[in-house]
Amino acid sequence: MCTKDEVVSPDQAPQLMKGDTEHMASGLKLTIELVPRPCWHSNLHTSMPRATWDHLRRLVYTKYNYHCGICQASNVQMICHEIWQYDDEQHIQKLAGFIALCPMCNHCKHLGLAGTLAAEGKLDFEQVIAHFMRVNQCSREDYEAHEKEAWRLFAERNKHSWTTDLGKYAHLVTQKERTN
Repeated sequence: MCTKDEVVSPDQAPQLMKGDTEHMASGLKLTIELVPRPCWHSNLHTSMPRATWDHLRRLVYTKYNYHCGICQASNVQMICHEIWQYDDEQHIQKLAGFIALCPMCNHCKHLGLAGTLAAEGKLDFEQVIAHFMRVNQCSREDYEAHEKEAWRLFAERNKHSWTTDLGKYAHLVTQKERTN
């Protein structure tokens, strides 16, 4: 099981999340994180027993006092977001920690999935963009520049095979799950 000490604190999360966006629009509180296609479904959540994941995510929500770690929203269903750092030289996706997110911040992070949901009529994409701009106190042009850079980086990363490193959380995956 994961302990409270292994969960990233609200003070540490912004620094961990900054690593992937340093070369993008700096100074943004909420950023777009498009996971490279080769890394889709390569994560801790899908690699561990459901009961263990539920325990971990509840620890994360408690650590964040049931508030979104980015916009501070409360009284909404929280989502446990895995914080990944990408080594673009060695092509390693490394799990750095977790953050509690509200649904709108999560949609901004996973903008590709948000676009799919919007195309299916399940999400108002303009609300996602408005949330991004409100949290970052930025213009539509700032949003569009950040989105364009996120998609450029996504396209570049999709050219490579990636290795997933679960870091200090690897022990949460049982041997049986590692071989499947």
